[in-house]
Amino acid sequence: MALSHDPLWPRAGSWPAFDAGADAVLLGVPAWRTSLSPTGAHATPAAVREALARYSATLMGPPVVDLNAALRIADAGDVTDPDTAQGVEATVARVRELSSAFVIALGGDNSVTYPVARGAGATGLITFDAHFDLRDGVSNGSPVRRLVQDAPNAERIDPRRIVQIGIADFANSRAYARRAQEWGIRVITIDELRRRGIDDVAAEAVEIAGAGGEARIHLDVDVDVADRSVAPGCPASLPGGLQAWELRALARAVASDHRVVSADLVEVDASADVADQRTVRLTALCVLELLAGLASRERR
Repeated sequence: MALSHDPLWPRAGSWPAFDAGADAVLLGVPAWRTSLSPTGAHATPAAVREALARYSATLMGPPVVDLNAALRIADAGDVTDPDTAQGVEATVARVRELSSAFVIALGGDNSVTYPVARGAGATGLITFDAHFDLRDGVSNGSPVRRLVQDAPNAERIDPRRIVQIGIADFANSRAYARRAQEWGIRVITIDELRRRGIDDVAAEAVEIAGAGGEARIHLDVDVDVADRSVAPGCPASLPGGLQAWELRALARAVASDHRVVSADLVEVDASADVADQRTVRLTALCVLELLAGLASRERR
């Protein structure tokens, strides 16, 4: 269905091609071949771009802020075939080329976190995820372990600078919980998040991940941290996960810190979403929340 046109109601999305003056840039990374469960996640970057046009880029504030006016937002297209070893390194190189801007990578499955964080020069990592992603091997269940152990030495992330928010019961194993504990990863379960509140948890996360001089934090937003009712297009989402407003508020809160330089949105299978596209639309709104966090830095 064609969207209506109103010159007084400009839409989000359809941003120009990247140039060196951009404040933020989208990059599609349509990985899917190493996923532990069948997925059509490679269809998601295009679907999220299409969904962005359903929204304005205006924050109600006060004050009212038009993100299209407050920020220079660009789109760098997609990485080709990011699942191969060559594609992983091409993703690293492309993110590195774009890293003068805040990079928002549109996955794809969670394997994209590994090259995107490397390309952004991340020294710390925050994940919103129901799962640890500390598995052995190469898959969408291993990017956190790979950033600790498999990346070139200069690009590895100290696990004591990793914070995982939203880890859920009945979605992980004792062995991987023990691995996280032994490595010194800060784990904040979904229950702890709800007891403490979003602002408190976000503040702790950026302080841990952003410790040290010249800190650069990558934010991994695995949308399967959200409740299955709002994210049915995520193969591994569970009943009882974050509500849409919680995920959106977390994204904005963390992105408002100047040490956060990049983010990814992953684990959405656009081809498996329900008819109203609620998962893809939530992901598009998370893009806008990340941009809102970025824009808020200038107003502090």
